[in-house]
Amino acid sequence: MNTIKITKATTDDVLKLQAIGRQTFSETFADVNSEENMKKYLDESFATAKLATELDNPSSYFYLAVLDEKVVGYLKLNTADSQTEKEALNALEIERIYVAKEFHGKKVAQALYAQAEEIAEEIKASYMWLGVWEKNFRAVSFYTKNGFVQFDTHIFRLGNDEQTDLMMKKVLI
Repeated sequence: MNTIKITKATTDDVLKLQAIGRQTFSETFADVNSEENMKKYLDESFATAKLATELDNPSSYFYLAVLDEKVVGYLKLNTADSQTEKEALNALEIERIYVAKEFHGKKVAQALYAQAEEIAEEIKASYMWLGVWEKNFRAVSFYTKNGFVQFDTHIFRLGNDEQTDLMMKKVLI
């Protein structure tokens, strides 16, 4: 397997981001959610205009994991007021790390996570945090192995379904 390249996404990458976002979210959650709720979430969260606005936001960062010129995963980070919950302004939120199912277990998520750590260091974040669905055991295990601990819960809306996310954090300083 060739080396995974992590590249910063720009507005020129909006269609690549949309494609990998829709693919990976569907692969991860379609089997355990209704088709109607999945469609609503995918249409709203991965709309071209919404993603373009998010890519333009200076407090959010997107990175693509590329292997042999194919996007196989992505990372979304939020800082300051762009965080999805009111956390410290000097915190870094990992909003999304998603990897195409065929690349699970191939260190793609770990490479994306390393990029998050690098940004946290650059911006001198006091901690990183995230929300992860309580039933996404694979992701919970990944974050636990990387030093995150649960500190709260919050509600995540997937279409019309309210789901519980574990809020996890890793203190850096």
